[in-house]
Amino acid sequence: MAEPKKNALIRIWQILLHHSDYDHPLLQEDILRYLYEEYDIQLERKAVGKNIAYLRDAGIDISTIPRKGFYIASRDFEDSELKLLIDSVLQSKHITAKDSKILIEKLCNQSNKYFRSHVKNIYSVNEWSKTENKALFYNIDVVNEAIETGKQVQYDYNKYAIDGKLHRSSFQRVSPYQLILHNQRYYLMGYSDYWGNMTFHRIDRISNMRIYDKPLTPISQVKGYENGIDYKQISSTMPYMYTDKPERIEFIADKCIIDQIVDWFGEDIRMSFVDGSDDKVSVNLIASPMAMEHWALQYLNHVEVTKPESLRERIKGSLIVAMKKY
Repeated sequence: MAEPKKNALIRIWQILLHHSDYDHPLLQEDILRYLYEEYDIQLERKAVGKNIAYLRDAGIDISTIPRKGFYIASRDFEDSELKLLIDSVLQSKHITAKDSKILIEKLCNQSNKYFRSHVKNIYSVNEWSKTENKALFYNIDVVNEAIETGKQVQYDYNKYAIDGKLHRSSFQRVSPYQLILHNQRYYLMGYSDYWGNMTFHRIDRISNMRIYDKPLTPISQVKGYENGIDYKQISSTMPYMYTDKPERIEFIADKCIIDQIVDWFGEDIRMSFVDGSDDKVSVNLIASPMAMEHWALQYLNHVEVTKPESLRERIKGSLIVAMKKY
């Protein structure tokens, strides 16, 4: 069924968006052909030029290449920006494969048909490590609503079992403050009245999320957060999102891993060469002891924690247990 000619203005804009760019300009004849093939609209050639003039008057950036045709000169997103966003979706382990495909499709629709041919990794989304929790976006909506209305949330927190599937581990009720993206995972930052501390729960491990009709505890009343949330501090002091209190920690490291130290703990750390050495550095920072133990074991061949003594003893105990296994 033919569309009315009054739709021609918006259809010409859509044709230019989908079929044109600097390398693929469209002549008026091309636009007329697409109008007929895709929308069953027939126009006179001069009407195409008139409609393009209307679009330009409305602020649409349409350029012309002499004897080659018209094309959309600028869009909301550059192709390089779309590729960056698509890569972020692919690498986001908290988004299911199905939702990733939908998001990537929407991002591809922000450019023209030629962009899609360059995004070959759209077809390999199932090969990436992805969560199986389909409630991600629902959970995000519930958290946002709870924060806006000043309510607590309650939910089941799940962990993987030997069958490779998520199973209920505990019931949680918290005052939600923020969703934080950290290490390619979304975390719900909330205060637990029951445990009396701040918790960081992965949003893709949450099920049965719902609003609990009790006012949330103002974050200014939570010890350590009287002045609000310091996101930079959270990122640098809790690289693994443990909930213990950050402490002053000192360690000696090989110079060759300075890049990794800064990547994990940020730039607000103190480093200096160890006396008499050109390849050893002394590092002083504030971090979660539990996270630091995990990190130090990860970089065991390059790091020696020197303070606090309690953390040294914990690491030593972990090493003794590990030695018995090998």
